[in-house]
Amino acid sequence: MTSFQQARVDMGAQLRQLREAAGLSGKDLAERLGWQASKVSRLENARQSATDDDVAAWAQAVQAGPETLEALLQQAAAIDARRSDWRHWAGSGLAASQQDVREQEARTKLFRVFEPGVVVGLLQTAEYARHIFLSLKRLYSAPGDVDQGVQARMQRQEILYDRSRTFRFIMPETALLTKLAPSPVMQGQLDRLLAVSTLPNMELGIVPLEAQHPSVPLTGFWIFDDDQVLVPTRTKENRSRERADVEFYAGVFDDYHKVALYREEARSIIMRVNRQYAKQSEN
Repeated sequence: MTSFQQARVDMGAQLRQLREAAGLSGKDLAERLGWQASKVSRLENARQSATDDDVAAWAQAVQAGPETLEALLQQAAAIDARRSDWRHWAGSGLAASQQDVREQEARTKLFRVFEPGVVVGLLQTAEYARHIFLSLKRLYSAPGDVDQGVQARMQRQEILYDRSRTFRFIMPETALLTKLAPSPVMQGQLDRLLAVSTLPNMELGIVPLEAQHPSVPLTGFWIFDDDQVLVPTRTKENRSRERADVEFYAGVFDDYHKVALYREEARSIIMRVNRQYAKQSEN
C-alpha cells in the first residue's frame, strides 16, 4: 500500500470513529450533511479523498472540537499533496483517480479547460479513453482494471447535461490530429465532438493550424470557477487556489479564446480532420 493510500485509510478510520462517537449511522450523517450515503462510505473506506470542505462539514456535524478539526485539516492537506504526485496514479488505481476528479467537478459551475495535445477527458469516447488508460497503465504501472477506469470516466460525463453548469473547452487542431488510437477510434471520437458541440451549455473552441498561438502551449490546464487551477504534468498535478495563479491562467485562456474558432467554423475543422482519418481507415 502506498503512503497516499495509507493516509486515506487513516483519515477514513478517524472520520468513522468521530461518527460512531457521535452516535450517528452513516445514513444519519449523510442526511445531516445533505450528502448521499455512498459518499460517507467512500470517505470512510478510503475510496475517495476528503477535501477541506468535507472535513469541516464532518467535524461540525459530529460536534468535534477545534483541535480535532485542525488535525483533520492538516491530514487532508497532506493527502492532497501526495495526490499531486505521479505515485498516486501508480498506487491508487485508474478508477479511484477518476473519482477524485469527479468530486472536484461536482463542486464546479464554470469550467475553463485548455488541452494542447489530447481530447478533453469530459469529451472522450469510451474507446478513445481506453487507449489513454492503457497508455497510463503502462507508463505508471498503475493497478486496477482499465474497464473500470473507462467506466468511471464515462460516469463523469453525466455532468455535461446539467444545464446549471457552463463548459468552455479549447483545443488546438493539433490535438485532434494527435493519433492516440487507431483511425476508426479517432473517427468515433471526432463524431462525439461534433455531437457535444451543440449542447446549449457547451462552448467548444478549436485553434486552427494556420492561427498564430498567443503563447507556447506547454501544458494543459483546468480552471474550476474562479477558485482553483489545475496544471497537470507528467509527474505532478499542480493545484493552486492562489488568486494570482487563477487569474494568470484565466488570462492565458482568454488569449486562446480570441484565436479559437467556434460553432460551425469549429465543426468544419473537426469534419476536415475526420475525413483524413476516414481515408486512413480505407487504406
